[in-house]
Amino acid sequence: MIRIEPGASFKSNLQQLPPIAGVARIDLIDAQGAVVATIPNAPGKQGSVAVYQYLRQAFGRLDAEAAAHGLAVFGEITADARAQPGAHPNIDRLIDVADGAPALEIAVIAG
Repeated sequence: MIRIEPGASFKSNLQQLPPIAGVARIDLIDAQGAVVATIPNAPGKQGSVAVYQYLRQAFGRLDAEAAAHGLAVFGEITADARAQPGAHPNIDRLIDVADGAPALEIAVIAG
């Protein structure tokens, strides 16, 4: 998969990502095989589902490089997430991994 060159606008970046039709959820899995987070394909979460699906396709897993790229894809929302920890948990997770937290596997679950 070709990586996009993220711009400043999440909305514009989102339009460049693959569609999420057929995706039920995203599971994030730690090194021990435990699901540590689930992102449902539901209103209010669909942007995150699209970003994490794209990161899986472009990077294979959520490591520091993928997380930094994901933060760029979230554009202006990343600054809001940094200013308000907890307000955007799916972006908080990217910040954590970009800052050195252990890498996670990304599972795209069809539905």
